[in-house]
Amino acid sequence: MAVLDNASTTSKSAKSVFLLTVSLRNTFVPAYQPKLQAVKIVKLTGPETYKTFLFEADLASRSESNLASVGSSYLLRMEIEPGDYIIMGLNSYGQSMMINGEFFTPIGTRLRVSAATPGICYLGHVEAIVRERKGDEFRAGPYLPMQEQKLTGASGGTFDIAITDQWETDSVKFQNKFPALKTATVQKAVLPPFNPDRIQRWWAKNVFNELP
Repeated sequence: MAVLDNASTTSKSAKSVFLLTVSLRNTFVPAYQPKLQAVKIVKLTGPETYKTFLFEADLASRSESNLASVGSSYLLRMEIEPGDYIIMGLNSYGQSMMINGEFFTPIGTRLRVSAATPGICYLGHVEAIVRERKGDEFRAGPYLPMQEQKLTGASGGTFDIAITDQWETDSVKFQNKFPALKTATVQKAVLPPFNPDRIQRWWAKNVFNELP
């Protein structure tokens, strides 16, 4: 995550900083609340080639709870060099002393980072809630290892996902946590709304192992 202790320096960088808020909850198996590990992004380097990046959630970004009514939220700051990317999704985990389950929240949205206009940009708010899976809906996590994934609700659950513009409230949260943003110019490029049909086709074809 970008440090954001000096907004003027960040604004002059060749890279851009993308702000994103994330909220995660598990209402299917409330004992295992997803905790964000990283945002998975790939950079398109050729017609059939790409490079994977993981932006790990740091301590400064985290506000976590084990209550399904509250969930966990994150203030993410991703510093990205110019190029064409796909935001693949969110890697998270739910654990107890004996069980550890893996979750994956698919996003599958393209992102173009311009070299001409670097700066700070707000991508929106992702809310993802695990509920019981019905029929062939995409799973909230891998099927294996079978026992752990079943007990945490990752394999038997799916995600309800919403991507929205919540800058009015998110800006206050970012500025309170990172005061340098109070004097920074933040552009908005909110990601498109979540498309469950497209993500379902992606999952059915590739189980999220390939590009959408």
